[in-house]
Amino acid sequence: MPRQAVGKDAKAGIAMDWDKLRIFHAVAEAGSFTHAGEALNLSQSAVSRQISALEESLHIPLFHRHARGLILTEQGELLHRTAREMFAKLSMTTARIRESRERPQGLLRVTATVAFGSIWLTPRLKDFLELYPDMDISLVLADTELDLSMREADAAIRLMSPRQPDLVKLNLMRIGYRILASPAYLKDHPAPKTPRDLDEHKIIVYGDDATPPVPNLDWLLEVGTQPGKRRRPVLRVNSTYGIFRAVQSGLGIAALPEYIKRESPDLVEVLPELHAPSIDAYFVYPEELRHSMRIAVFRDYLVSRIAGEGMKSTE
Repeated sequence: MPRQAVGKDAKAGIAMDWDKLRIFHAVAEAGSFTHAGEALNLSQSAVSRQISALEESLHIPLFHRHARGLILTEQGELLHRTAREMFAKLSMTTARIRESRERPQGLLRVTATVAFGSIWLTPRLKDFLELYPDMDISLVLADTELDLSMREADAAIRLMSPRQPDLVKLNLMRIGYRILASPAYLKDHPAPKTPRDLDEHKIIVYGDDATPPVPNLDWLLEVGTQPGKRRRPVLRVNSTYGIFRAVQSGLGIAALPEYIKRESPDLVEVLPELHAPSIDAYFVYPEELRHSMRIAVFRDYLVSRIAGEGMKSTE
């Protein structure tokens, strides 16, 4: 009987420690007891007591408490990194356990650039979700790369080859660029017939602080000019989507990806004979999700849509 009692106490202690770690992770992510309590459906005082008990059991402070909020101590940062990794792996394992072998189900978090995700991908998710009604998509659009190894997303569509060795990549397609303008703009500014004619036009390019997906994407400032000379742009924007909206509004001419021309047939291509840059698009996901059915069906859907629409594949 004593042995059984000890066993129960040990199990209770493990469960309580796991609870404290879960609460610590929520507080570290939220930066306050109040916000963590809202996420966990606990009172602020209950969250505070659990953190104090965890600090007491570890004999170290995990947070600096300030009027403006909580700041992790050095030891707290170490525990937070470990907890994030652990909860990320637990989330992945849980999803894989729940996933049916016959029918994919559950949440798939996908990240893509703002322009590609907004203009090309989002309108095609309706058909995918009709094919797989038991799946949910969480789409995160950002021109910065989310860390897939930390499970900030399950998969990504990227416009450059991943550098991390633990990621699986599939070359989806090659995206060319076209010089586009709106009918409203061309009504007041006759379309250029030669590259030199661009001197008389308003050019929209990436901003100096932007990180465009291909080098020298601002080549419109130089093509057709005398060596060493550059045109002055009417506008610099640090995102493809921003440039697209500026062109759509009739502000000027810009080089934009081919998929934007496909999705916006009202835009007019000018100087089609010019050889514009091109980039490769990749579908990327962590090695540990290689056998996920959610990943597989979404990947296969993308490949099928790209082929069906006659977009240029690199394979």
